[in-house]
Amino acid sequence: MKWNLRWAAAKRDIWRPSDLLAAFQQVGFNPSLSKVAALWGGKPISVRLDDLDKMCAALNCTVADLLEAEPLAAADGGERETDKRAVGAEDDVDRPVRPVPRKSQGRSRRSLPPN
Repeated sequence: MKWNLRWAAAKRDIWRPSDLLAAFQQVGFNPSLSKVAALWGGKPISVRLDDLDKMCAALNCTVADLLEAEPLAAADGGERETDKRAVGAEDDVDRPVRPVPRKSQGRSRRSLPPN
């Protein structure tokens, strides 16, 4: 997900976290200035739904304005879905042959349990 809080705030002519805090307080949302600055400066890991609703009310926007879906490959920069394989997949062409341990001559390598 792409976090667009600054863009939504700029549409409302809000350019600083302290101004954003004042807009939040007008709708009854009272986070600390440090929390607002963290929301302003980066992508939050999680946001409570009621807080998200109050942010949208303060900025006169929708959730879709604040959160924009990004393609998965662009978000993590990793492998594509087609490159993923299940564990134990039957594609042995690229893998070397695994060694098999020799069988002992009638003896087990494990020790016997105590009597």
